[in-house]
Amino acid sequence: MKLFKSFLVVMIFSVIAISTYSCKSDSKTNDVKTEQAKQGKEYTSAYVCPMHCKGSGSDKAGSCPVCGMAYEKNKDHKTDGHSHQGHDHSGHNH
Repeated sequence: MKLFKSFLVVMIFSVIAISTYSCKSDSKTNDVKTEQAKQGKEYTSAYVCPMHCKGSGSDKAGSCPVCGMAYEKNKDHKTDGHSHQGHDHSGHNH
């Protein structure tokens, strides 16, 4: 009976250890996913919707065409030093 109790205690601790380890998030992977998700113009424009609605964002103040909220100045916006490759900037003066 004592052997069974010892085995049961070891199994319980093993399950707890495995559960704790498997639920642990990899912060580097999450950081990369977060950065990839923040590449759209709803994050990179000079003016952005506070809700970051997909397809929103503008070079001028205004309101979000999706939710109607007023755009806010993007404090992280870079006016130079970023690539314009792969973007359609026709009609913009860059």
